[in-house]
Amino acid sequence: MDTLTKNTVLTVKDLSVSFRQNKTWREVTHKVNFSINKGEILALVGESGSGKSVSSLAVMNLLDRKIEAITSGEIIFNGKHKAMIFQEPMTALNPVKKCGHQVDEMLLLNTGMTNKQAKQKTLQLFKEVLLPDTERVYNSYPHELSGGQRQRVMIAMALGIEPELLIADEPTTALDVTVQKAVLELLKSLQQKHNMAVLFISHDLGVVHHIADRIAVIYKGKIVETGTSNDIFNNPQHIYTKSLIASRPPLDYKPERLKTISDFMQSGDVSDFENGVSAVQENVSIIQESVSATEKGVSGIEKDVSKTKTDESDKQHDVLDTESSVPLLQVKNLEVDYVIKRNLLGKISKRFHAINGVSFEVNKGETLGIVGESGCGKTTVGRAITRLINISSGSIIFEGKSLDTLSKTEKHQLRKEIQIIFQDPYSSLNPRKTVGNAVEEPMEVFGLYNSSKRREKAAELLYKTGLGEEFFTRYPHELSGGQRQRVGIARALALNPKLIICDESVAALDVSVQAQVLNLLNDLKRDFGFTYLFISHDLSVVKYMSDRIIVMQKGKIVEQGESEQIYKHPKEEYTKKLIDSVMM
Repeated sequence: MDTLTKNTVLTVKDLSVSFRQNKTWREVTHKVNFSINKGEILALVGESGSGKSVSSLAVMNLLDRKIEAITSGEIIFNGKHKAMIFQEPMTALNPVKKCGHQVDEMLLLNTGMTNKQAKQKTLQLFKEVLLPDTERVYNSYPHELSGGQRQRVMIAMALGIEPELLIADEPTTALDVTVQKAVLELLKSLQQKHNMAVLFISHDLGVVHHIADRIAVIYKGKIVETGTSNDIFNNPQHIYTKSLIASRPPLDYKPERLKTISDFMQSGDVSDFENGVSAVQENVSIIQESVSATEKGVSGIEKDVSKTKTDESDKQHDVLDTESSVPLLQVKNLEVDYVIKRNLLGKISKRFHAINGVSFEVNKGETLGIVGESGCGKTTVGRAITRLINISSGSIIFEGKSLDTLSKTEKHQLRKEIQIIFQDPYSSLNPRKTVGNAVEEPMEVFGLYNSSKRREKAAELLYKTGLGEEFFTRYPHELSGGQRQRVGIARALALNPKLIICDESVAALDVSVQAQVLNLLNDLKRDFGFTYLFISHDLSVVKYMSDRIIVMQKGKIVEQGESEQIYKHPKEEYTKKLIDSVMM
């Protein structure tokens, strides 16, 4: 237990919280202890399901009493007001109320101000959190603001009651690295200005290193290590803490594989895990089974590819130099416009120029990264290539054929050759279909194999992506985020595509799960010669994955080159800004 002082604002003693599942209760946190002093930032760090958010909800007295309950321990708050900033401001803010009115409402309920006073205070708060054009923001609905601006509105709302304790629950997870850095700097400056105690919750040690005074690492509902930010990073004691630090893709060098929790477990350094060893082993058993299956050669996909390579090796050898000079994909002077407004007659009166003269090539077997902030056009490029949206002008050439000249049958075939892995694996999976059905579906749509063969192929793909046969009959809601993303990858592989577009496919994952997925994508590229177009706002991830990188800003390519060259010798100020914003 941390040393308590007269300045201690929050004390959590032996907190155990249980969750009701069906008719039984399952403990999700076990005897959690921590304290926060006035003017201090304590970061609570752990993966999804570790118990960090549940602990914060218990502190705020926001547990759902029907399914969640504090079973032991106590929470001592030494102050009048506490406030919370939630992870996703778009869902935390009321979509049908203007942002200013929502802050007004909070002030009216908690301070006894008049309507006029509340508006003046709200505008003052908006100015304090560095929102531009405060009157416009006051009269804007949440969907009319950017993600960073919405998060600043939430921070303003929290500050309105002048809390002694501010809880920030993953407040920057969904933000671009540049916006993330700005929000973190804002929180730090406001915390110092108001001398608040802050409980900062995150899954990313790289993020909290730059803001926290102390860090508490939580795993499977237990605090496994606590220390100053510098101590945790420079001399981590617990194996789980070491694995979290090592899981982030480094910028200064490019390892062959990223470290994962399973790597640390296999190293034999498990003395610190105490009673947590079995839990970690359960987490990595699926991956270990998959590796074992691959080593034994049970994957039918591997056999098929091996046979194809053997049968065509002589032919490929003869034409290798010729093929390598022909790009798999060529994008020339691509322009994409979105319709913003139509007049009463239905004619377009306002357009948004999303993509402006973008040109690039993707060679067979390489990974081309596209990096940039939200709104730069990178996702629009991916959707244009897959023909999910129409282009305004320019051309997209795949295997030497312009997509505009393809017949209806050829366009249908193109869907098979180019697959996409989406950012949110939950919304991209049908909640009514089992995992096995989701992987079988693309093969059924294209008339590949009979029913029993499709089932066999789906099972092989799930094994290859690290999911055992027990997952075949499960539904998406029964899987973790990382497991759902593996299903998305297996589904993309079902048609043996030539080009796979990864659209922010690891953005929503914990750093350790992210490392597993990135390793998996690289393994598949090595084994099957896949070509990737890897889209992300995180330069560290793009650099690790990519052979070459394209940097986009406001619908244009501002810089492109080899990944190492882009990082070590960036030419554009915008690229330097992206690099400087990466939290390591």
